[in-house]
Amino acid sequence: MLTVSDLSLQFRDRLLFSHVDLQFTKGNCYGIIGANGAGKSTFLKILSGDMEATTGAVTILPELRMSVLKQDQNMYDAYTVLDTVIMGNPKLYQVGQERDALYAKEEMSEEDGILACELEETFAELGGWEAESEASRILQGLGVDTEHHQGSMANLDPRLKVNVLLAQALFGSPDILIMDEPTNNLDIDAVNWLEDFLLDFESTVIVVSHDRHFLNTVCTHIVDIDYGKIKMYVGNYDFWFESSQMIQQLVKNQNKRNEEKIKELQDFISRFSANKSKSKQATARRKLLDKLTVEELPASSRRYPWVKFSPDREVGKSILAVNNVSKTIDGVKVLDKVSFLLGKGDKVAFIGDNENAHSVLFEILTGRMEPDEGSVDWGTTATFSYFPKDNSEFFEDCDDNLVEWLRQYSPDPSELYLRGFLGRMLFSGDEVYKPVKVLSGGEKVRCMLSRMMLSGGNVLLLDQPTNHLDLESIAALNKGLEAVKCNILLACHDHQLVETVCNRIFDFTADGKLIDRKLSYDEYLARKAQEGA
Repeated sequence: MLTVSDLSLQFRDRLLFSHVDLQFTKGNCYGIIGANGAGKSTFLKILSGDMEATTGAVTILPELRMSVLKQDQNMYDAYTVLDTVIMGNPKLYQVGQERDALYAKEEMSEEDGILACELEETFAELGGWEAESEASRILQGLGVDTEHHQGSMANLDPRLKVNVLLAQALFGSPDILIMDEPTNNLDIDAVNWLEDFLLDFESTVIVVSHDRHFLNTVCTHIVDIDYGKIKMYVGNYDFWFESSQMIQQLVKNQNKRNEEKIKELQDFISRFSANKSKSKQATARRKLLDKLTVEELPASSRRYPWVKFSPDREVGKSILAVNNVSKTIDGVKVLDKVSFLLGKGDKVAFIGDNENAHSVLFEILTGRMEPDEGSVDWGTTATFSYFPKDNSEFFEDCDDNLVEWLRQYSPDPSELYLRGFLGRMLFSGDEVYKPVKVLSGGEKVRCMLSRMMLSGGNVLLLDQPTNHLDLESIAALNKGLEAVKCNILLACHDHQLVETVCNRIFDFTADGKLIDRKLSYDEYLARKAQEGA
């Protein structure tokens, strides 16, 4: 289907990867993973022909059609939404345009008539008669309502433009589908629809994503960029992650109980290979996993930050009471008579499309914003630690280096302690003296998590903490939140993190009302789907 032969890429004096030999085949979904800067998006650009490799070749059978998720939201502003989607199959769109131009003539010559017959035949063979209905179905599945379909892309909400470009990539059953972060900006329903679409998709899918639940659901293989190499492994992300961790431990203990470790790993393969039933490729996947040997499993050079929350004291019975809180901003009611009691052990997920409601409620709970009406009462033993969605105020106009910045939040001001703490959060050597105002988005998030860990709070409030984080940091945060014994209020797009951490759901409706259910995330989604059926 698609073959990569002896591929390498060098940027100036840095070799990104070399001697890459891979084959992507029909019916499989390949998740591309790697640390930030490893070259995931660059690799996709080489596969799609948008970038030249330093050496090697990418070979695609000439009769196959490749579709790539576009990133430029404004490049189709001159077209309607429906036309933009149909342009995902360029040949079909071109034939349709030529056909329409012929029929628009006041008089048709004999040659025009012959050409029209040929175009009609080609149009039908390419699925032209079903094109608009297929495009409409995909758009609706991705949350773009029919009222927008005949409208101009120029007048569409930028968030919906992304969905239209995704619909364009999916349109017309391409033979090879390449997507970079397709779940960005999609709501829960659209992500679920996309997962189901890809599970039924019979061609080749190659995708980069930071959404672990998405990778686990749709992927049959993981393509890992590490050690300057690109290697392919059978299984989804969780299988890759767990086996890579076990291999790391095996390498560390090469001279200790090797046989026991190998037996443990083989048992893990057997358990995992019998544990996937949703995908249509499950049977083939199990057969591939059954054939795996320990030598074929991955080892990784990646480093994971150390995330551990340690409350200074246990919270009492009275934690947090919110009574009839309402808030209107710029004439829009964001929160409408929101009331709830936080009980001991409650780990709450804020979900729903009304993300403004999440952030406004967090600001009110932390006293950074006043409600228009209602009250917020914290218990005397409750101490909160807050991760805001926008952390710019903590870093802008600040000339401190990392050590100085962290010292203001640390109970131990010694440089030795602070450097050790920063080292566990992947800031090593002279990096700790870097000015905080020049940090990347992911580095700032790790700093904010460090601040939270040092606070000793027994109620954690986190508003989109996975933004800017790579998969390794998200996994570490997930582990830290699962382990901590305290209350959590969490707004997050990461399905797996929410499902494994939270036991209560706050779903905020568009008009600011609160739906409160003591269920896990998956249980809530299942109930919601049942009620909507």
